[in-house]
Amino acid sequence: MVVDTTIAGITVGDAHPVRIMGAINLSRESFYKGSVTEPENVVPAAEQMVAEGADFIDVGARSTWPLADKITKEEERKRLIPALEQLTGNVDVPISVDTQCADLARDALEMGARIINDVSGLSADPGMAEVVHEYGCPVVVMASERVPGDVIGMDAVMHSLVRIIKKAENAGIAPEQIIIDPALGKWVPEKVPMYDFETIDQMERLKVFGKPVLSAISRKSFIGEVLDKPPADRLIGSIAATAIAVYKGAHIIRTHDVADTGDAIRVAEAIRGRNITAGKPDYIEALDDHSAKAMDNYSVEALDITSAKDAPGYFNRIGATGTGGRVMKDKTVYRVLKINNVTTTEALIIKQEALSRGCDAALPRDAVSHETDSVDLILMGTELQLNRLAAKLECQARDLPVIAGLVQTALQRFNDTIYRYG
Repeated sequence: MVVDTTIAGITVGDAHPVRIMGAINLSRESFYKGSVTEPENVVPAAEQMVAEGADFIDVGARSTWPLADKITKEEERKRLIPALEQLTGNVDVPISVDTQCADLARDALEMGARIINDVSGLSADPGMAEVVHEYGCPVVVMASERVPGDVIGMDAVMHSLVRIIKKAENAGIAPEQIIIDPALGKWVPEKVPMYDFETIDQMERLKVFGKPVLSAISRKSFIGEVLDKPPADRLIGSIAATAIAVYKGAHIIRTHDVADTGDAIRVAEAIRGRNITAGKPDYIEALDDHSAKAMDNYSVEALDITSAKDAPGYFNRIGATGTGGRVMKDKTVYRVLKINNVTTTEALIIKQEALSRGCDAALPRDAVSHETDSVDLILMGTELQLNRLAAKLECQARDLPVIAGLVQTALQRFNDTIYRYG
């Protein structure tokens, strides 16, 4: 689904530049001490980020690092409000406030903040959704269940965001004002790095929601796990992960290191290219008057469905029934598998059975004439077709049941987090 919206006066979406949110950290308890801004440096730090390319400034006074010492709401207020007083009118970009407290959010919005960034996904404070609705402001909601970021794996991220978005919209928050955050980082002890690797690699799955995606990667622990380096030495690793997140569809990057991250973003989005769409501007000169007028009603966009689990969400958005979505979902993802060293006879049987199920197999010419004993073949089809083919091959003679098992295993491993990232 194409994303095209305006967040606090800044255009955000697939056809716009990836936006940068510079992070002003007022919390001495943070895991990355180099990110902490002293009260007297708030404005200079923000001005430097804007000069380096920040489109938004996000101000937070409470560390969300799970191992950080806890502070009271009063302490958060003592840090946050003076910083906002300094920034208001002195920084020429929208200010976002990173807080889970509804009354602090209200005060910040009254002072001129434009965006609320709630890592609890509107769950820590029951009044947060009401405040956001009342002020009509954009809100960043992070995937969470019981505590911030406790979603384990991309499937859990997706399920959590379905619930959070529904909650936000039911509270009256405008759909176009919701920004989603897939909760990268070690928010709970059991969230090991492979789950963050999976989330970044599969970030295109978030497109089903049709909302801007914010990615906060900067110097987090999964970078340290790969590099075996402390936060101060994780900049290059963070830039590498950020570039992949942008390539996979992130619209906003939250970072402590604006200048260097900005360079990576610009290169990554250039390589990513455009979403595939077609509409009136593509054909208007070649159409007669009647067809040109009709073209106003039509457009085409390519959907990037990489997991059949997400397909029902796309179907639901066009009004298809839940039953229909469940029936059709396995038809949405196409796989191409190479099977090595099968006998010519087995290859011909696989070809015949594939064609009878709507998929196909590419064979070398020698297989048809039986001029060779064994061949490699390329099998192609939807997940549904290939699973049905494997089920049929399980009942065949020779080594076809073994081949069927390998095909089924390969298909399952597309969705096996431990196999792919562990």
